[in-house]
Amino acid sequence: MTGDMTPAPDLTSHGKGTGVLRTQKPVYVDLLPPCNNACPAGENIQAWLALAQENRFEEAWQKLVEDNPLPAVHGRVCYHPCEDSCNRAFVDSPVSIHAVERFLGDMALAENWVPSVVGAASGKRVLVVGAGPSGLSAAYHLTRMGHEVEIHEAGPVAGGMLHFGIPAYRLPREELDSEIARIEQMGVTIVLNHRVQDLVLAKEQGHFDAVFVAIGAHIGKKAHIPARDAGKILDAVTFLRDVDSGNAPKLGRRVAIYGGGNTAMDAARTAKRLGADEALVIYRRDREHMPAHEFEADDAVAEGVKINWLRTISEIDETTVKVEKMILEDGRPVATGEFETLEADSLILALGQDTDTGFLKQVPGIEFSNDGTVVVSSQMMTGHEGIFAGGDMVPSERTVTVAVGHGKKAARYIDGFLRQAPYRPAEKNPLVGFDRLHVWYRTTAPQRLQPTLPVDARKTGFDEVVQGLSAQEAQFEAQRCFSCGNCFECDGCYGACPEGAVIKLGQGKRYRFDYDVCTGCAECYEQCPCHAIELIPETPGDNG
Repeated sequence: MTGDMTPAPDLTSHGKGTGVLRTQKPVYVDLLPPCNNACPAGENIQAWLALAQENRFEEAWQKLVEDNPLPAVHGRVCYHPCEDSCNRAFVDSPVSIHAVERFLGDMALAENWVPSVVGAASGKRVLVVGAGPSGLSAAYHLTRMGHEVEIHEAGPVAGGMLHFGIPAYRLPREELDSEIARIEQMGVTIVLNHRVQDLVLAKEQGHFDAVFVAIGAHIGKKAHIPARDAGKILDAVTFLRDVDSGNAPKLGRRVAIYGGGNTAMDAARTAKRLGADEALVIYRRDREHMPAHEFEADDAVAEGVKINWLRTISEIDETTVKVEKMILEDGRPVATGEFETLEADSLILALGQDTDTGFLKQVPGIEFSNDGTVVVSSQMMTGHEGIFAGGDMVPSERTVTVAVGHGKKAARYIDGFLRQAPYRPAEKNPLVGFDRLHVWYRTTAPQRLQPTLPVDARKTGFDEVVQGLSAQEAQFEAQRCFSCGNCFECDGCYGACPEGAVIKLGQGKRYRFDYDVCTGCAECYEQCPCHAIELIPETPGDNG
């Protein structure tokens, strides 16, 4: 029929096709979408996108915060590996999941939405050491489970590296502080300027039944660089912390930044905002092999930051930096013996961070890796019973989202420990890739881009660079989701069945098959765009 998008049925494309006896039958399934699978925080992304596309924003937010208490934060600072895995990228561009998450997070703050508390009061007390993203996440989830939680934080404000390591132009403090305040309003006690020195004693004196340690990695790594009359040398972590605290150092006109990660880009962009005429990143590999995300480097370059690839610092002397040119062999930098001299009034070292775990060395049973991180089991417990750890202080990728995921995971195992009912994670459904989808329709619906602050307006201030989506834009973006692996009631199977074997059960209840009339022709299978139907073989005796 003219204008009909539904392909004509091919009843011979699966095995023997139809006949007197059915050789296969369709069954409805739920598979694992790649976005959910890729999320370090374990969000049910597809579920809250489905609610957002129906303009059910508060319900979408409630579904989101079942897994992540900081959506306004994550919508801004998460590097969204979910989008890297999005099947929509094979058609036009990934769903802008982080932008919808940010929209929901900001709307929740504006409307003062409150997450539900799931569990009844347990009578158990948990100490959380560190009010960074992992500690806040654990406290939030444990509170929802019915436990009493107290956080001891060594610093003057909660947030950890969210506050001191991420510049305000990426993460405005109002949204960060508001999401932390909401966790406090749920009943979590945060004690600031309280450094835990003796963990076992703190546990005993506070009558805590379990402990979660998440102190992050706040110590900037040093470099062994020969220096004569060295000028101003700073580490990036301290530099960013001082800027956030209102104690920005005087850098001079020319600033060199040593390192190629996201922190190096943040330090360079911050230096430009503080008035540096030149911010030069020095990195020993090329752009392809840098640890910083490409868009971070793109934004830095757009703001006037220069990047000197394939260089390593060999010597510093007051206002000069001697660098050696490098070449790559199998992706590894190799010295060439060629040198050049650069001018710099300040040098910022962005070479990674270490964690201050010295106070844990006196705790019996706790073991450490060679890099100083704490060894934990698959249940996030250290070698000391009842003491758990997570975030940047354990071996893992150091991102905000990983840290938040650690907090949720630890909370589940701590809850099981406290209730003497060990937590056992559910088995994951099979993953559904693009090759398993049956997207018989084609739409041109490119990703909605978030507006950005003009480059000229970024030079002297810390106003947020990336802006949010409108409600209409967020809904449109959510509607771009393919709902990979899970039925969204499109009626494709219902309309395609030549025998009327698909029965609608009502909104939200999906469908069922009437196997008395089903011939196993597979037309429903072919018409299901998201692969929510599987075909399973039958023997003649199975269908009478």
